[in-house]
Amino acid sequence: MSTDRLQSLDACGQDISTLKEKIAAGFKILEPIELYWKFPGINAFRRLQQHFERQEYSRLSWEVTQIIRLMSSRAELYAEAYMDQIFASEQKDGQQIISVDKYNQNSNQLDFTVLFVEDDMTPEKEKELRHKLAEISSNKDKFIYQIIVLSNVEDALTALMLNHSIQCCVIGYDFPLRSNNRLSLLEKYMSRLEQAELAGEYYQPRGLTLGAIIHKLRPELDLYLLSDVSVVDVDADTHQNFRRVFYNQEDYLEVHLSIIQGIEKRYETPFFDALRNYSKEPTGVFHAMPISRGNSIFKSDWIQDMGEFYGQNLFLAETSATSGGLDSLLHPTGPLKEAQNLAAKSFGSRQTFFVTNGTSTANKIVVQAIVTPGDIVLVDQNCHKSHHYGIVLVGAQPLYLNAYSLKEYSIYGAVPLKEIKQQLLKFKREGQLEQVKMVLLTNCTFDGIVYNVKGVMEEILAIKPDLVFLWDEAWFAFAGCTSTYRERTAMQAATNLHTRYHSPQYRKEYAAFKEQFDRLDPEDDDTWLNQRLLPDPDQVKIRVYSTQSTHKSLSGMRQSSMIHIWDEEFNRRSEIDFLEAYMTHTTTSPNYQILASLDLARRQVDLEGFKLVHSQIDMAMIVREKVNTHPLLGKYFKILTPEELIPETYRPSGLKSYQTQEEPEAKFQRIEQAWEDDEFVVDPTRLTLYIGKTGIDGYTFQNSVLMEKFNIQVNKVSLNTVLFMTNIGTTWGSVTYLLDCLQKIAEGLEQELRQYNQVEIKLFENKLQQLTLNLPSLPHFSEFYSGFRSHPATGQGDMRSAYFLGLDEEKIEYLKLDNEIDEIMASGRELVSSTFIIPTPPGCPILVPGQVVTGAIVFLMKQLAPDAIHGYRPDFGLPVFAQYVLDSLNKTTESAMSDSSYTDPLGSV
Repeated sequence: MSTDRLQSLDACGQDISTLKEKIAAGFKILEPIELYWKFPGINAFRRLQQHFERQEYSRLSWEVTQIIRLMSSRAELYAEAYMDQIFASEQKDGQQIISVDKYNQNSNQLDFTVLFVEDDMTPEKEKELRHKLAEISSNKDKFIYQIIVLSNVEDALTALMLNHSIQCCVIGYDFPLRSNNRLSLLEKYMSRLEQAELAGEYYQPRGLTLGAIIHKLRPELDLYLLSDVSVVDVDADTHQNFRRVFYNQEDYLEVHLSIIQGIEKRYETPFFDALRNYSKEPTGVFHAMPISRGNSIFKSDWIQDMGEFYGQNLFLAETSATSGGLDSLLHPTGPLKEAQNLAAKSFGSRQTFFVTNGTSTANKIVVQAIVTPGDIVLVDQNCHKSHHYGIVLVGAQPLYLNAYSLKEYSIYGAVPLKEIKQQLLKFKREGQLEQVKMVLLTNCTFDGIVYNVKGVMEEILAIKPDLVFLWDEAWFAFAGCTSTYRERTAMQAATNLHTRYHSPQYRKEYAAFKEQFDRLDPEDDDTWLNQRLLPDPDQVKIRVYSTQSTHKSLSGMRQSSMIHIWDEEFNRRSEIDFLEAYMTHTTTSPNYQILASLDLARRQVDLEGFKLVHSQIDMAMIVREKVNTHPLLGKYFKILTPEELIPETYRPSGLKSYQTQEEPEAKFQRIEQAWEDDEFVVDPTRLTLYIGKTGIDGYTFQNSVLMEKFNIQVNKVSLNTVLFMTNIGTTWGSVTYLLDCLQKIAEGLEQELRQYNQVEIKLFENKLQQLTLNLPSLPHFSEFYSGFRSHPATGQGDMRSAYFLGLDEEKIEYLKLDNEIDEIMASGRELVSSTFIIPTPPGCPILVPGQVVTGAIVFLMKQLAPDAIHGYRPDFGLPVFAQYVLDSLNKTTESAMSDSSYTDPLGSV
């Protein structure tokens, strides 16, 4: 576009100096990174540069147009052969030198890039390599590839970060560390590596070093080593990092076949393939499901439109059969088992289980598998309601943890590590630590607060080394696609901790810690709270579970979820219980389309997750920058930054915003430091839009503005914020549309305000004050009523008894959220919730059965839309236990305290 404008303006004799500066800046940005792509290639790039320097703007514009046409089609794979033809052709406006239609038509071919890293690859050898591989491959192959050749560690890693089409690497045995083409992207990382080598901390051939680094940064890629040493001399770690090791390889046929085989394996979707094959088989249906094969649809007089809408394939694949090449979800032995094993590899777990009725069910499965009646569970009150219901079902005793709150935005954050440690120390003092079975936290939260998962688990395991962790990662399934995000996932943290605790280096680190720790007073809480704790490597057990909503952030159908397990005690202690829980909550009639979508989502993660998530992040960053820097948008809107969403004490890196005036290198390093070290970080793809200055509350903005006027759907709002989320399906068109809509809203507000009279201005100012200053406090968990409290000093409660007691209508009363409830509370009467009270979204309870109702909770409920509060009936009121029920519970509690025998509260009431 810029080169076209340059040509047009120059031809008209207009000033082109500003446009020339922009194009020159573009060349400067692109020049150092063109090395990492095969097409257009550095030679073509330099030719275009020469046209620009010679002021040959017309020719520059024409050649750029021809190249872009190739880049935007599948023809770029074959375009190298035509580059000379483009450059030698006479320029004719509108002329199409190369037809790309024939390439676009062959949509069954899948293309990718192979990176070769070898030191002695001269231009002649590179040409010979390309020739040999071209002879071996065929344009009729399903998978076709082009190659790029680099000669050092730095260039190879840079290519892998920038070129998303690279699917595998063929790595020589040794080559230089540094590149002559220095970019700031990896400077900090490369400097560390260089210093480690110079200090003599280790030495190994750099091919092995590069393989280990790539395996950590991009574990989905296939790596092949061209070794100069015998295979028997290659250590086990090398074989773990590389898919295959070739010794003194001269015949590239085996390399080619291995490359194709590796891609085929990652492309494989066992259950989807089996289901697709089943749908093509002629089958007689003499069992359930008239809809199977579509017979009851397509021969119907009245519902044929269903068939027209969904298409024939859906019904051909609808079956309740588990044979004929298919499999049983409850006892998989065939393609479903293979699909789950592939998912485990992709997501870094030891075992993965597919779930077809959402993460709500996945959460209940894990809780039931691990927790037994009477066990204590430390849980964030702001976690999803399914966890609370799961705790009720198994009869566990929850101890609710308090997340930090942001009153000015009506948002809860995450639970600080110090809060968890304090609660564990209470249990330790009271002799109840053995009863604590699980810690249950949400990573990441609705508003994008992400835990330092590794840091949290490490310090907690120092207090109780066998504690089980359940990380609800419903919104974080995409996080494994990039190295920065991946380090903060449950499965990667579990892997890292297991490796760390089995290393000799950690034993030395722990011995030094233990020596210093033993000098302190273990009875003093400060000994535990004010320093970083390390667990005993001889006692610690890594037991980590993660539940993920595949459908929320990956290409899974609605309700598709996965359970990922990294539990070194699973086979010995948990497998039978887990399978029983899985059987309990899993339907015997799972939807095969959901299962197939889980299989396909895994394939997409393997082959293009890195590319798609980076694009998702890029789009989110653009929205952040545009909204927060645009004069008019910034007047009414603001996308909240890490500084606003995370208190300073949890951000030792000092990162305040993802949009800073720092140099790119410094900005990148600060972000990386935050994601490495900070207790909490903000997922930049979560765009929490502050709308307080519009004078419109979040619920009205969601429904009356975004949905009714612009057909924009959002999931979560607060009193003065609206949450937008980019995902791997977000397009630049949708981002542009969102920004245009916000612009129109801001312009509309400007116009309205100019027309307001004095009364209307006063009303608007009052609304502003209500949404920006007079906001309700966000209450923490109050306490369980004494009759439901399991222990007075620690505070966990018997929520199951309260829940079932509250199902008896005769034992509850309803109070309207008006003066009546205010007067009752002012009189000193203690009100106790009989059920879950859950504003939705986000679906997190502000009251649970047996919890004491406080004035702050009532005040908050009054600010919320009544229809959005599950458990609260606007026509009836807030359900609380009748006073006589509480009196009876008190008598039972007093009796139990004076008598060694235990009396069930339900029986007494």
